[in-house]
Amino acid sequence: MAEATTSGGPALRILLRQPAKDPSPIPVSSHADRDRIIAVFTNVLTKDEPPENFALRTMQEAMKPQKQTVLVQDENQLLENALRSLLQGLVSSAVQSGQRMMQCNPDGGQIPNLLDIVLYLCERGHVEGGVIFQLLEDLTEMSTIKDCKEVFAYIESKQDVLGKQELFSRGKLVMLRTCNQLLRRLSKANDVVFCGRILMFLAHFFPLSERSALNIKGVFNTSNETKYEKEAPDGVPIDFKFYKTLWNLQEHFSNPAETTLTQPKWQKFAGNLAVVLDTFEAQPLTEDEGKANNLEQEEEAAFSIKYLTSSNLMGLELKDPSFRRHILLQCLILFDYLKAPGKSEKDSPPESMKEEIKSCEERVKRLLEIIPPKGKEFLQSVEHILEREKNWVWWKRDGCLPFEKQPSEKKPIQDGGRKRKPRWRLGNKELAQLWKWADQNPNALTDSERVTMQSINEYWKPLAEDMDPTSGIEAEYHHKNNRVYCWKGLRFSAKQDLESFCRYSELGIGIEGVVPPELLPSDVRTKLHARNSEKNKRAKKEETKGPTTQPEEPQVATPIEADGGGSAGELEEGEALMDSDTTEPQKQSPTEVESRQEAETDIEGNIKVEVVQ
Repeated sequence: MAEATTSGGPALRILLRQPAKDPSPIPVSSHADRDRIIAVFTNVLTKDEPPENFALRTMQEAMKPQKQTVLVQDENQLLENALRSLLQGLVSSAVQSGQRMMQCNPDGGQIPNLLDIVLYLCERGHVEGGVIFQLLEDLTEMSTIKDCKEVFAYIESKQDVLGKQELFSRGKLVMLRTCNQLLRRLSKANDVVFCGRILMFLAHFFPLSERSALNIKGVFNTSNETKYEKEAPDGVPIDFKFYKTLWNLQEHFSNPAETTLTQPKWQKFAGNLAVVLDTFEAQPLTEDEGKANNLEQEEEAAFSIKYLTSSNLMGLELKDPSFRRHILLQCLILFDYLKAPGKSEKDSPPESMKEEIKSCEERVKRLLEIIPPKGKEFLQSVEHILEREKNWVWWKRDGCLPFEKQPSEKKPIQDGGRKRKPRWRLGNKELAQLWKWADQNPNALTDSERVTMQSINEYWKPLAEDMDPTSGIEAEYHHKNNRVYCWKGLRFSAKQDLESFCRYSELGIGIEGVVPPELLPSDVRTKLHARNSEKNKRAKKEETKGPTTQPEEPQVATPIEADGGGSAGELEEGEALMDSDTTEPQKQSPTEVESRQEAETDIEGNIKVEVVQ
């Protein structure tokens, strides 16, 4: 306490308070605590029981006084440090005794048991999930390459448990760092299988949309430089100019983006490629040469090939079909990169370059098709792979959206509230995305191969097979029972084959009359044509048949009365008129008779229509 006085005024007191002490200080781990934890876990490593029988009890005993089943942050850190020290001691004792680390022996090497106990505690949530990944990283760093194979085999066996969400989110970066460090220690020439196992594990362990495994910016591996001879050696009977031209293509393949930056670079690449393609066309390979160098006939044909660039081997490499396919496939990959969809106008090649790319691509495909063995099958496989690659390119350009779709949670709708549906530009999400792609790629709608129309014979072929009695297809499964199929077929025939469309109503048998006759069996075709000809004959007969004449009623002569209403002169005039009427048809021409019959027929038809109505 301090006092201050002022003249003529009361004393001013200033009280200084000290900060209150925390009644519960943070405990600091000591060596005694660490040694106690190590001793408790060491005693249970020799048990043959499964970890779930004693793991939790061991943890509570080691972390005394601990009655809870879940450790807090400080306790987790203390337990992790103790377990890492215990693991280091087990590895040291295994090395001194000459035992394998991943073998369970009483003398040492109880590492798998320790990993199983910690993995169980992490899986159940008693310990933080990252502890097991930290122990695995320490173990791989302390092991030799031979022991690392056994450690990694243990990791592969526990892949399903390590991949659970509660563990994966805690230790994915540690596992990625562990695998990358292990890959740097391995030899790409001697440990190819082990490297492949690590890469396959990473592909299964991490989701496909994991951004750490993606080349988002599309950076090329320019460090993989192909070195070749710059000056011609003495006494080598080869065309050294062609040798330099061939291997100079690798500079463009290693960095395709640089090839299209300036026109001189592209012209240089196009000129070198034309020389190589001309040489391949001038020296085609025979079937015998293809069979002699076929790797599929050998055992264990999977090799990691990087061809030698010695000028002495130029003649032999030109006779190797695999070498030619290697060069031509690199060309297709480069062309596919230059034509990749979704590029901006700045990154896209000019129109003149696109024409050259198209012509060169056609030449490369023709050469791949004629290279033995199985050139056509090889080309089809390559085209299929490059087509699927476009989907990968689109996915990366859209921001690598995750493939996994979590189940949507149904939220309860409040009383009186209406659930509002999302509004899309074109009705739904898929159509809106298609429209977006069309904006990015204006040539998508004008592509001639975008829509292919089926021919008439291909469309009606299933119905023709149904009409064949030898096919044995039951009537209920015939395509004529499918109304949508029949409706589409009639519209199709009306556009492309009007003659077949007219047979729909002429034959009187329905949709089967529209099927082209060349698709039908001979007996079915004969039956349909016989029915058609019979109907035509009946129609012609009805046309030629005249109108029916009704029988005349017998006329009864009536006596002429002298005192009647008419005079004898009038009777004579009436008789004369009757005589003229009866003799009039005999004076008409045949044309007039036919026209009169047609008029009468039309009148009768109109009368029938009116009666029906």
